[in-house]
Amino acid sequence: MVKSHPRIFTYVVQLPDGINEAVMACTEGYTIYIDESLDAMGRKKAFLHAMKHIDKNDFFRSDVQSIESEAHN
Repeated sequence: MVKSHPRIFTYVVQLPDGINEAVMACTEGYTIYIDESLDAMGRKKAFLHAMKHIDKNDFFRSDVQSIESEAHN
């Protein structure tokens, strides 16, 4: 069975130093912002990292340290 995703909107924008991506829930699904200074491989990794957060419903959890630790594994 293929898992379906909500609608994903992706934008390449300037983000603060040290931030590769940001994810926000929106009315239609999720918006992913990826830092424009990343190369193609960096952007792909940032997108996949953001998708891990979406797949795990991390927006409904409160322990940021464990969320990030799990997303990097």
